[in-house]
Amino acid sequence: MKKKGLHRTLFAQFPLLVFTLCVLCGLCVKTNAQTFKQLHPGVEYAQVEHKLGSDPVKINLLRLDPKKVRLDVHHALDKAIGLETTSSIAKRKNAVAAINAGFFRLDKSEFAGDSSSVLRIDGSLISDGTDLHPAILIFNGHAATEVGIVGLTHQSLIKVGTKELFFGTNRQRKNNDLVEFTAAFGESTPREGKCFEVIVRKRRIHSFSDSCGNAIPREGYVLSAAGEKIETLKNLALPRALVDRHYWTGMDDARPTELFNKAEDIVSGRGLLLRDGQIPNGFKESNKSFAETRHPRTAVAKLKDGKFLMMTVDGRQPGVSVGMSLQELAEYLFSLGAIDAMNLDGGGSTTMFLDGKVVNTPSDKEGERKIGDAIVVTLRKKK
Repeated sequence: MKKKGLHRTLFAQFPLLVFTLCVLCGLCVKTNAQTFKQLHPGVEYAQVEHKLGSDPVKINLLRLDPKKVRLDVHHALDKAIGLETTSSIAKRKNAVAAINAGFFRLDKSEFAGDSSSVLRIDGSLISDGTDLHPAILIFNGHAATEVGIVGLTHQSLIKVGTKELFFGTNRQRKNNDLVEFTAAFGESTPREGKCFEVIVRKRRIHSFSDSCGNAIPREGYVLSAAGEKIETLKNLALPRALVDRHYWTGMDDARPTELFNKAEDIVSGRGLLLRDGQIPNGFKESNKSFAETRHPRTAVAKLKDGKFLMMTVDGRQPGVSVGMSLQELAEYLFSLGAIDAMNLDGGGSTTMFLDGKVVNTPSDKEGERKIGDAIVVTLRKKK
């Protein structure tokens, strides 16, 4: 009898329990929905005070509607080489928002700002990369922006007659090296060292030189050889010879390559965080310290609802914001409904610009760091 009475009591209270749970769930959903504030059509922003155990983490989120905004990658100073702050790039491009993007060379040399991997802007290859890294592919269609996140490797070949040679693009020319310099690099090729250079215009050899520092034609490029590659290039350098460039791109799965072929912009990162809603088993391409230590982070993600997320995590600020490991970053993005996500350059580079100001707290004591390239957000024009 006692059991029956207990069952009756629970049964009698069941509607109240269900109602209470519904209210609580409703409050949870409402709270999450209200976390984001719409600032512009298609642009929602949230600042989040997160906890990892007892450690605080400050997060900035931009949730974007690809039908109402467009995404573009821009390099510092609109060149292949150089440094500029994220906020400066954004202001020059009249962007409502921006985040820092790819990894880059950070030193005092003339090559500071050189992208560490594949970088394509407005359909032109700015930098190549032979190592497999995650990359974001962007195509701004008439009605919406398409985004893909894949593992990508890229190599460039030059073909003169029947001979093919691998070459790099817009980077420091090393010993026994062949590098292509385009107008994105600057007005002329680097002057240091001994080299042999071939000037190509309209797919044909226009001229050649035994010295470095030649002018780069706007409608062509310069092939610059050093060391053992000098004789190899000299043997092919026949006046008016036809020159073809070929690009070999490898992807880490069997996904269609249509988006790569039409992508206007491509920028690479380190650490594929989510694929098809699954967190990878380990981050093999990243060294242990980079993956497991909590750092400031910048990341992008595609969400289940079709929207695009840009995210920064402040770090290296004990008691204020400690940063995240790649695993923690992936788990947090998963909780937001991300299906594909990747980690971009972080550390002192991590910056989010929004409506005229930097909204996160960069970790460098000097403040916002100059970086190599950024992803900027502009509003689509109303039809």
